Amino acid sequence: MSKPKVLVTRRLPDAVHERLSRDYEPVFNMDDHVFDRDELLRKAEGMAAIVPCHTEKFTADVIAELPESVRIIANFSVGVDHVDLEAAAKRGIVVTNTPDVLSDATAEIALLLTLGAARRASEGERLVRSGGWKDWSPAFMVGTQVTGKTVGIVGMGRVGQVAARRFRGFDMTVRYHNRSRVSAEAEQGAIYHADLDEMLGYSEFLSLHAPATPETTGLLNAERLARLPDGAIVVNTARGALVDDDALIAALKSGKLAAAGLDVFNGEPGGDPRYRELENVFLLPHIGSATKETRIAMGNRAIDNMDAFFAGRGPGDRVA
Repeated sequence: MSKPKVLVTRRLPDAVHERLSRDYEPVFNMDDHVFDRDELLRKAEGMAAIVPCHTEKFTADVIAELPESVRIIANFSVGVDHVDLEAAAKRGIVVTNTPDVLSDATAEIALLLTLGAARRASEGERLVRSGGWKDWSPAFMVGTQVTGKTVGIVGMGRVGQVAARRFRGFDMTVRYHNRSRVSAEAEQGAIYHADLDEMLGYSEFLSLHAPATPETTGLLNAERLARLPDGAIVVNTARGALVDDDALIAALKSGKLAAAGLDVFNGEPGGDPRYRELENVFLLPHIGSATKETRIAMGNRAIDNMDAFFAGRGPGDRVA
């Protein structure tokens, strides 16, 4: 019996390629370039499955033009905002993602961004590299202490819960806003706020972990930033769409916020160029899941979903 043909849109870890080559008939993107719309549709011809990343945009128009052979989109990502799920469902195309396996790695980046932004790490690193470090004084490179502060978490899903545990290691008080209250076991003493605006007033640090949806787009706007305590620090490892860039940049320039730590942006790659001009922003290039262990686990999770689908079982991570 012939193996299902699979289009793999980006270069994945060798171990993942090896498993795909064993069990499927894959078409790889070995030079790891980003497919434009026409190339994506052209390469999808004859494919039973596509394994994309968030760099490929499956809009309603693209999904409408996918060949009839495509039966499943097994995403190499947790977020699925790059796929029009309603359009996929109408076409009868199954869509899956890769939850759980990147929670630890992403929470680590949330901690890195928190510490980097609070302690002015990017400023200090540039100063040393440039040879500009000439002196020391009690007023030199003074930042914000993290230990013992209050952190507000927006989105208490898998990543948010792991991040909360990490923040507790700094003796932080954890408050959170979520669509619904999580179990007492998941809360581990965190304080639930049904009203996001109420929580913001307590949040000396604010860490974003919600998915990008029509409801969360632009969630952190000027009005909500104004509710934060003066000198607060914002961290985003979720999606750039959650943030109103004009409002965040204004708050950073005015001193309303002490700093921000950002791993995700509107308009990736690159993001809004104005962030690069600000000293009080710690910037990373969307590397929340970028560990060898996590990337292999994500690939295996995507293949597990395809294995289940082609065996006639329901994929465990089906989102459409």
